[in-house]
Amino acid sequence: MGICISRASPEIHEIDYGHDNIIYYQHTPSDKRIGSIHTHQGSKGFNQDAAILYQDYGIEDGAFGGVFDGHGRNGQIVSKFVRNKLPSLIINERNSSIAKGKTVIKDDENESKDFQIWRDACFGAFKVMDKEIKVIEHVDCSCSGTTAVIFIKQGDDLVIANLGDSRAVLGTIAENGITPVQLTIDLKPSVPSEADRIRKSNGRVMALREEPHIDRVWLPHHDSPGLAMSRTFGDFVLKSHGIIAVPDVSYHRLTSKDQFLVLASDGVWDVLSNNTVVSIVWSADTEESAAKAVVVAATAAWKQKFPSSKRDDCTAICFFLQKKSHEDLV
Repeated sequence: MGICISRASPEIHEIDYGHDNIIYYQHTPSDKRIGSIHTHQGSKGFNQDAAILYQDYGIEDGAFGGVFDGHGRNGQIVSKFVRNKLPSLIINERNSSIAKGKTVIKDDENESKDFQIWRDACFGAFKVMDKEIKVIEHVDCSCSGTTAVIFIKQGDDLVIANLGDSRAVLGTIAENGITPVQLTIDLKPSVPSEADRIRKSNGRVMALREEPHIDRVWLPHHDSPGLAMSRTFGDFVLKSHGIIAVPDVSYHRLTSKDQFLVLASDGVWDVLSNNTVVSIVWSADTEESAAKAVVVAATAAWKQKFPSSKRDDCTAICFFLQKKSHEDLV
């Protein structure tokens, strides 16, 4: 289930998003599209990615986007469950904070007061979300879960929350043309601070002999499950061993130089650089074709770089902050 936010009141109505992997939701029917969303199933079985682009989220000019990369036996169930529930949980947490008149203390003078409210809403909603996953009926999430990378745009305020190794990248204009600005850190066991937390909780971090470049998380006395992320929803067998569902939340004040935002699962970033992705989006004919262009390029790169490997699912959201023009392509 999803949400419908009334601009006339704080009331939230439930919406059934359905069971598709990707959803583009508009509060009211409109020809005005602010971006694109696309996914392609890999060669491992089910497409375990899910994503949503929500137009007019919170306020009329607002937006919400999220990419959720499931893993494990029930990963495709968890990713869609989170995709359908998380937007409403965040709004509920925000509204609750405002209703209580919570005092806002800014950590940084460059941050908006609203950012603190949205940040706390993300922390609260992610905590509730993980609890709800644990009690899904007839679905074992002990070794299944999902990553999550989301953005919330409210006016010129951009909030990013990240859990795992999906990624958010901003395309902005610099002296040498369009330039990527990575807004998230890939939260993997290879990050020293993440590995320290896991080891302090008696989790083990090590790579397999046949994959020396991929650190994984293991139980203290068993060679399982070998999770390649350090923060996820679900994966409850490792929650007492350093895996957490606490997002890394950051703020960006948008300017006229900021052109678009790309959120994508690691299936894209494993084979395409930030520079390549923003160049593809910048060169796309239209906003509607940009996400598909990224996913098509990633799929081709998998075949070229790893011809004998099973291809990962690839999902991308392209959210445009400025209207594309033909001059952009020159």
